[in-house]
Amino acid sequence: MNLTISGHHLEVTPALRGYVIQKLDRIMRHFDQVVDVRVLLSVEKQKEKEGRQRAECNIHVKGSDLFAESAHQDLYAAVDELVDKLDRQVVRHKDRLQDHQRQARIAALSKKGQSEAGRLRFRRFFMAGFLYYESN
Repeated sequence: MNLTISGHHLEVTPALRGYVIQKLDRIMRHFDQVVDVRVLLSVEKQKEKEGRQRAECNIHVKGSDLFAESAHQDLYAAVDELVDKLDRQVVRHKDRLQDHQRQARIAALSKKGQSEAGRLRFRRFFMAGFLYYESN
């Protein structure tokens, strides 16, 4: 996984970098096919204090690109909110991949099962403590 953390109007300190990496590990636990992660942390020059600290992230995973952004008064809170959004997106993407593959596998098995359903018969019997299956 390639990880790029950059700051705009902000110096990315080692503590901030470590916090972002620690939070992004949660995404890696849910989906291990992450190729590239780009995080942009910025401070906007707004008069109001609310939503001044921004965090944006682009994640390139196998088969898709995911993007999320968040803004908050505190940069650490913005990173927390950002990772929550990304985590939901990654889990949804993973579920879609697994569901699609599962449906294709079930369709293939049902086709195969329908064509062989008339030919296979199973008998079950016990012999000396073992369970044997015999097909005709």
